[in-house]
Amino acid sequence: MTDELHKFIFEGLPVRGMLVRLSASWHEVLRRRESGEPFPAPVRELLGEMSAAAILMQANIKFHGAVVLQIFGDGPVKMAVAEAQPDLAYRTTAKVVGDVPATDNGHLPLSVMVNVHGKGRCAITLDPKDRQPGQTPYQGVVPLHDDHHQPLHKLSEVLEHYMLQSEQLDTRLILAADDNVAAGLLIQRLPMEGVGNLAGGSHHEDEIGLNEHYNRIAHLAATLKREELLTLDVDTILRRLFWEEDLRRFAPQEGATGPRFECTCSRERVSDMLRSLGTEEVESIIEEQGQIDVGCDFCGLHYIFDPIDASELFTEEADHPPGSSRLQ
Repeated sequence: MTDELHKFIFEGLPVRGMLVRLSASWHEVLRRRESGEPFPAPVRELLGEMSAAAILMQANIKFHGAVVLQIFGDGPVKMAVAEAQPDLAYRTTAKVVGDVPATDNGHLPLSVMVNVHGKGRCAITLDPKDRQPGQTPYQGVVPLHDDHHQPLHKLSEVLEHYMLQSEQLDTRLILAADDNVAAGLLIQRLPMEGVGNLAGGSHHEDEIGLNEHYNRIAHLAATLKREELLTLDVDTILRRLFWEEDLRRFAPQEGATGPRFECTCSRERVSDMLRSLGTEEVESIIEEQGQIDVGCDFCGLHYIFDPIDASELFTEEADHPPGSSRLQ
């Protein structure tokens, strides 16, 4: 099982593409949820698709910071989030309240899980690593419906709509996930460069939806079935879809340079959070529960603070790891 990201361009055409497959890391994400309360199958599918999409977006813009993809609304899935770092490390989680409707095939549209009453939103946040004090991350938000106020049922449709609105670029996105693999294929039209961008007869080809080369390749990409994206290897997928195209592929990113699951939580961050509550609040929790148990929604780890740990949070030695610290 490997995690891999493949980038490619179509020679002589204003079109680029990427394909990501998450296997080992996706198994790790799901394994960590088993110790708690596993998500229903449709939620797992949504989180897998969001993870693949977040990595594709991060690799597409090469942003020096976190790309955070969020879906939130008024259904049983109140919020779902996937975060991808510049080194393609990612994590994902969701908040589910109530019962997710049963389904025979494990699939549910966003209109059932998130956007029940039409109040669902998709937010994409760019949070720079070198963010200065007072600087707010960039965030773009779009509703979970199209320009005609018709609900968008798939995450891929939402993100295509977002890219069209925010970047004014045609994008075709194919996403799929099950309990073994999370994968995504992105095809995007590039702005024309050089002489093709000068005023003249070619100018109209750079307008949204009018580039015949992009339209042809996007149509080919749309023929990719969910089962094919989940089960076929990358070479087979690209060969089947684009065998007539002049495709230039770059070295795949895998292993240390490829996608992987990684959480940014730490005992130090949890300690800082507890200090922000104040001595009185922390002592109240200790008195009521005997210890403080803080679980990470992303990775499932639990940080335990006993009375000694809690008291040391507010001593002069608080910057040093507590002697009785434990990680479960």
